[in-house]
Amino acid sequence: MDDLELHGALIGQQGSRASLNTPVLVLDIDQLDANIAAMQALATGHGVALRPHGKTHKSVDIARRQIAQGAVGLCCAKIGEAEVFADGGIDGLLITSPVAAPAAIVRLAALAGRSAGLMAAVDDPGVVARLQHALAEAGTTLDVVIDIDPGIRRTGVASPEAAVALADAIAVCDNITLRGVQCYCGIQQHIEDYAARRTAIVERTAYLSSVIAALIEAGYPPEIVTGSGTGTHRIDLELGVFTELQAGSYVFMDKQYLDCDLVGDGTTPFAPSLAVDARVVSANHDALVTIDAGFKALSTDGGAAQVCSGAPADAMFVFMGDEHAALVAPGIGTTLRPGDAVSLTVPHCDPTVNLYDNYHVVRGGTLVEIWPVSARGRAR
Repeated sequence: MDDLELHGALIGQQGSRASLNTPVLVLDIDQLDANIAAMQALATGHGVALRPHGKTHKSVDIARRQIAQGAVGLCCAKIGEAEVFADGGIDGLLITSPVAAPAAIVRLAALAGRSAGLMAAVDDPGVVARLQHALAEAGTTLDVVIDIDPGIRRTGVASPEAAVALADAIAVCDNITLRGVQCYCGIQQHIEDYAARRTAIVERTAYLSSVIAALIEAGYPPEIVTGSGTGTHRIDLELGVFTELQAGSYVFMDKQYLDCDLVGDGTTPFAPSLAVDARVVSANHDALVTIDAGFKALSTDGGAAQVCSGAPADAMFVFMGDEHAALVAPGIGTTLRPGDAVSLTVPHCDPTVNLYDNYHVVRGGTLVEIWPVSARGRAR
């Protein structure tokens, strides 16, 4: 039975969140909108565009709310995500991971013909040549940005000289136009201490500036400098090198980002809007209860989930297999009983969202809508 069959009748019923079958992905619509508005205001106030990353939410419904607030488009990790968003009417898409597989290049050339403002990141002259051939065959054109490796050695050109060489390769392509550069400092996003994170980003921004300088000297001044993230957005706005931000997780604020001092004074302009609601299924021990949310309900790469309601806030969360987890705290087994509801702040939002078919959108304690996770599983 799908979510609409299970829960469709609950939409609009006062207090209906309490009747949801668990585990379930719950989204507070008012907090979501507040987070979207706060990041947009920050970017607009600094004269910087916001192209938020769609890999976080994978939702056409959320993307539309971001565009309505002023976002210039959306970032996508994979071409499959971009296809879903394009079909949902979202323009201004940027595919941030290099598209290199032959079948994917053909899809990208086709997508360029039906997605207004589509861009893609590139980091290899050979791929650029293959992409030019596919675009010529399809009769389409594509804008690209040069992906710059910030030191993670995952993707991106590895030196200013390599960036210039790639720009030279793009310049001879009739169907490809170079628009700028991309640099995403993924490792630095989750440095919890603000001062340490700022020091790391200042150093990486100096390197990015050296690549930009080399491109300018070679006759390729970047119109777009895109990157940044939820963890470094304030620092990047202060440094003033990026022309647009790719932040994504701010819409949800998972535990990884809640553990970071985003602003430098311990406050944050965002608050959690996403939760996984679960229920106690066993309570036969004084200091431990078992809930129905395990590995299949929450990502495991971001550490443990955190109780946000229904149980002591300091209860320790411990995975207990595919279907279960334990909440451990003195006396918890005597205060919580089977069937009691517990709400959890997720450890890492992106992979947790990918475990679910739908968002259960709530206002207060009432289910108001059910939105599909539109691009769930679109990893290719």
